[in-house]
Amino acid sequence: MKMKRWKSKMRKTGESTDENESKQKSASRDSINQFTDDLTINLEVIRKEISHNWDVHFRDFIIGRTGIQACIIFVEGLSDKDLIDKHIMTSLMVDFSAEYQQEQPCLSNQFIKNQVLSISNVEEVHSIKEVTSKVLTGSTALLIDGLSHAFILGTTKLKTRTIEEPVSEALVRGPRVGFTESLSDNTSLLRGNGDIENLSLVKFQVGKRSKKDLVVAYINEIVDPELVEEVEKRIKKIDLDHVPESGYVEQLIEDNYLSPFPQVQNTERPDRVMAALMEGRVAILLDGTPFALIAPVTFSMMLQSPEDYYERWIPGTFIRFLRYIAVVLALFTPAVYIAFISFHPGMIPTKLAISIIGTKSGVPFPALIEALFMEVAIEILREAGLRLPKPIGPAMGIVGGLIIGEAAVQAGIVSPILVIVVALTAISSFSIPQYSVGITLRILRFAAMLCAAILGLYGVVLFFLFMMSHLVKLKSFGVPYMSPAVPYRLSEWKDLMVRMPLMMMKRRPKMMHTKDPLRKG
Repeated sequence: MKMKRWKSKMRKTGESTDENESKQKSASRDSINQFTDDLTINLEVIRKEISHNWDVHFRDFIIGRTGIQACIIFVEGLSDKDLIDKHIMTSLMVDFSAEYQQEQPCLSNQFIKNQVLSISNVEEVHSIKEVTSKVLTGSTALLIDGLSHAFILGTTKLKTRTIEEPVSEALVRGPRVGFTESLSDNTSLLRGNGDIENLSLVKFQVGKRSKKDLVVAYINEIVDPELVEEVEKRIKKIDLDHVPESGYVEQLIEDNYLSPFPQVQNTERPDRVMAALMEGRVAILLDGTPFALIAPVTFSMMLQSPEDYYERWIPGTFIRFLRYIAVVLALFTPAVYIAFISFHPGMIPTKLAISIIGTKSGVPFPALIEALFMEVAIEILREAGLRLPKPIGPAMGIVGGLIIGEAAVQAGIVSPILVIVVALTAISSFSIPQYSVGITLRILRFAAMLCAAILGLYGVVLFFLFMMSHLVKLKSFGVPYMSPAVPYRLSEWKDLMVRMPLMMMKRRPKMMHTKDPLRKG
């Protein structure tokens, strides 16, 4: 019994010792993280944290003729050296001495910020950890002996590319302007679309270890407040070490991650984003990527192009209608071919059936195998064309397709009619404006082919019904994905498969529950 008491006592003593040690460690860590009024101690702590980085520079100097020591910390390549030299070093070392020869003022916080530093962005920071994180992202830290805090100066200067035409969304008629990897450039492009007083740009930070700026854009007088609240709530739930691209954000905020259909639209075009904001939608812009996100979206939005509205309504309607036909062809053409050849040859016209039988007489494989062979070959060629260098990529895709198709026909692996079917399918898939939707249709095409190989046309119809039932149930931030077709709103069909004249589209979509339902047009 005594032994047990002694062991339990020792266990408690050990636990209390561990707790005391952890408390002491946390207390010492907190004390280290806080600034003191001794510059030497502060610099010693900061050097232990980041001085192992070769591109971090510490510049010690004396402020004017005061004899007070100071130091600036910045990162080579991220900070603007000209700005540091002219508006920080010169102000503190040269201008300060010339202006205050007679009397030496007290170096208070307000005096340094309001009368000495000629730089627009100045922030006081009391945490060493915050100083190191700010410095490593391009800001400059100013530490002065006697002050128990640091000044963070906005001197970030990143290398960015010029504003160019979007690569993934080329238009014949429309603005030749696309987003860049700089968040400030992208927000300025939105502001530059017109004098919009109620355009709100709310800033967040995503990423636990590598923090990145993210902006949620919307128009106050139009957007539904509940939609903004829901978008911000989902963004705040993002828990990742690093968010390199807006595709990460898209996957983490969508309603159904198991669905093959994208529930958030990505775009490089500021005009498309502004058009969505005017309908009461929300845009998400992430620093480091030219692709902005639009939410909520519908399936019909994925088949629309800004050019539909820049052209007159008759050509716009015709082109949009062609896209819907292209979606059907890209999804079902190989499946219908397999169903007719394998199960329903009697539905093919007699002369065409005789021609197909003649060309297939030397083919040893069933329709499914030859269709899979050609479709997989086309997909590999498409992917190879994207990954190869630009000068040879398109040529590789075209020449490779012609050579493989011709060689496969001559070798008796596939029939000539299948080459026509696969070519028509590939061309149709290229006409879809949204690349992510094109990928989805390419995946579903293989599922439709398997259903056709098992049950013929019945399998194709069942596949279509299953797909439509999924689309009807799918939502994007509470908005039905197939809206305005389901739920049925005939008044909003003016901008569905057809594009009616602009003077007839005076109301915003009802599904968005906007504050102002009228476009004022």
